[in-house]
Amino acid sequence: MTEKEKMEKGELYDAAIPELIEQLLSTRDKIFELNHLRPSQLEKREKLIREIIGTTPEKFIIISPFFCDYGHNIHLGKNFFANYNCVMLDEAPITIGDNVFIAPNVSFYTAGHPSDVERRNEWLEYAWPITVGNNVWICGGVTITPGVTIGDNSIIAAGSVVTNDIPSNVIAGGNPCRVIRAITEKDKLRSFSWEEKKAKKQVKPA
Repeated sequence: MTEKEKMEKGELYDAAIPELIEQLLSTRDKIFELNHLRPSQLEKREKLIREIIGTTPEKFIIISPFFCDYGHNIHLGKNFFANYNCVMLDEAPITIGDNVFIAPNVSFYTAGHPSDVERRNEWLEYAWPITVGNNVWICGGVTITPGVTIGDNSIIAAGSVVTNDIPSNVIAGGNPCRVIRAITEKDKLRSFSWEEKKAKKQVKPA
């Protein structure tokens, strides 16, 4: 197998070969151009993003700065939104469902390195895919590591480090990220007003 084929199969591969470096540089040139366009240059931004990313829906918003490695391994569902400083290291596929909201400073890392220093110093890598379901909200400062799947309708709390799969219909958080609670019908009754939050803080435990 070629090193690129090894990368695509999730096996250890040499990340420093000329073929892969050339692809990385080509994408990074486009990313540089994207991140230096004015926010008001909407048509140019959309055209360039569609050139970079493998699958783009009819409607999406990606706010610069945005960073990725190859781009063609990123597959976005309908109504995708990514806020400032989204990072997608897409050595393996990053597949994202419909209606996914990404807050600022969220990172998707499909790439990893061997634990032993000998092979790591040879620039060997592996890459495992990341999958995000439909209707997911990933809050600010979250890191998603190789091989993770996040289920439909779930919320990942700010600052979490997601190292294992997260099921559907839950709020999860922490380092490592764990399920905090299920999302229930009661969530539909919350007003999310500041007064509601203050009142909750004033309730003393029994």
